Amino acid sequence: MNNYLGIKTPAEAQSKAVKSEYGLANHGLANVNMAYWNLAAPALYEEAIFRNEARMSHLGALLVATGKHTGRSANDKFVVREASSEDHVWWGQYNRPFGPDKFSVLLSRLQGFFQGRDVFVQDCCVGADEQYGLPVRIITEYAWHSFFAKNMFLEPSSHDALRRHVPQFTIICAPSFKARPEIDGTNTETGIILNFDQKLGIICGTAYGGEIKKSAFTVMNYLLPLEGVMPMHCSANIGQGGDTALFFGLSGTGKTTLSADPKRRLIGDDEHGWSEDGIFNFENGCYAKVIKLSAEAEPQIFGAIRRFGVILENVVFDPVTRLLDLDDDALTENTRASYPLSFIENSVPEKRGGHPSNIIFLTCDASGVMPPIARLTPEQAIYHFISGYTAKISATEIDMSKEPEITFSACFGAPFMVHQPAFYAGLLKQKIIKHHVACWLVNTGWTGGSYRTGKRISIRYTRQLLDSALSGKLKGVKYAADPVFGFEVPVECNGVPKEVLDPASFWPDKNEYLQKYRQLASLFAENFKKFKEGCPAEVITAGPKA
Repeated sequence: MNNYLGIKTPAEAQSKAVKSEYGLANHGLANVNMAYWNLAAPALYEEAIFRNEARMSHLGALLVATGKHTGRSANDKFVVREASSEDHVWWGQYNRPFGPDKFSVLLSRLQGFFQGRDVFVQDCCVGADEQYGLPVRIITEYAWHSFFAKNMFLEPSSHDALRRHVPQFTIICAPSFKARPEIDGTNTETGIILNFDQKLGIICGTAYGGEIKKSAFTVMNYLLPLEGVMPMHCSANIGQGGDTALFFGLSGTGKTTLSADPKRRLIGDDEHGWSEDGIFNFENGCYAKVIKLSAEAEPQIFGAIRRFGVILENVVFDPVTRLLDLDDDALTENTRASYPLSFIENSVPEKRGGHPSNIIFLTCDASGVMPPIARLTPEQAIYHFISGYTAKISATEIDMSKEPEITFSACFGAPFMVHQPAFYAGLLKQKIIKHHVACWLVNTGWTGGSYRTGKRISIRYTRQLLDSALSGKLKGVKYAADPVFGFEVPVECNGVPKEVLDPASFWPDKNEYLQKYRQLASLFAENFKKFKEGCPAEVITAGPKA
């Protein structure tokens, strides 16, 4: 914000109360108008509303709109190609190279952009394990983005700790600043560019909050494997007996919904690390989809998102009553809520858990042929981890059609993986074998036919199957080997009709079912060709027989 008139803002008097000694000059930011350091949530509310960035809902959530970017700009993400990191990076579709010289020019223009403007600074940490947590600084043009960072990342323990904070990575987010493709080499005016040598990230031309969150995740995905720690795009929870479970899955597969289980305590809903000491959450908050959210299907999330301390992105509301309409997708299907993990009643305050007993790979199968649950060998688990199969069913990324799109996203999060998938897969396999982890594939998609002809698997049945798997009840039942994929499918589960466990029985035409299943197996095989080099033979042969 350019405050040319020198208008006093609500939190101006408190702007430097918890200022870090490691100042903005270290980032080349000089002559800013006013820097607001580590403001508390109420102050950020006041600033965001004062600056016309946000409005307040009837129960206290902060309502924001992100403009034309209502999802991640996947084609606008780059990594600076420089000597210290280039040999580690999986260059290609998700890690597009960006020249160091061009980065310097872009950064210089961005530093000039902030002269005379107000900026907001949040000093925080990514990672609840003190040994591996990364001190970060989020510098933003908008007050609500500073609030988003405060929600999503971990706060230092005291004001003194904030004053002594020295970031090991800094992300600068300026939606109003536009890249210039003809000069910068970007695809559009939007850019998400990470420089591991300078420990600096730039986000410009987009106000979507998820870019801040996922940029920090990408940094952790680069750093942690170099220390032998497995970074994971997964949710995690703990059972009453202390058993930890991990839920891998892409957007729309139910990762957040299924891990928020009233019978189990939530460690986190999206990003975790697995060290020699166990599981730890990267974040302080949740970033949940809320389109068509219901109290019946998702009671914990539904109850968490309406109160003070929540940011609602692109959620439609009545401007007079400020009542929310969670069913309205007029702005986007990718409506989001950012809220502290503590808003989930049975969350784990420490955000840590032991080594997992179970790993669940979630897939939303729009073909309608995958079983609702299957038991995997370690080799099959790694095959499916590398494959990352699902169907995209809503616009998490911009420019997606509403029709489900079959996709394979390596490691269940390819856009955020910096190293080669085999590097992550090798780490995961070591840990699965060392800790004797049971692995499962769970289909939350369609049955009885593909999308439009079949129907979505009941979440009630999915929860019952998960309960049985996590409690150990599925250990003693009979299994049948799948003729195409080779994994084992239980033939019975208490509380679930037997026909649900056999997708073929729901299809009117069994030949059509088998044809679709073989087509899907062929897609798996074709996709996996990209990863055969350097992949162990036992993992390659663990795939489907088309």
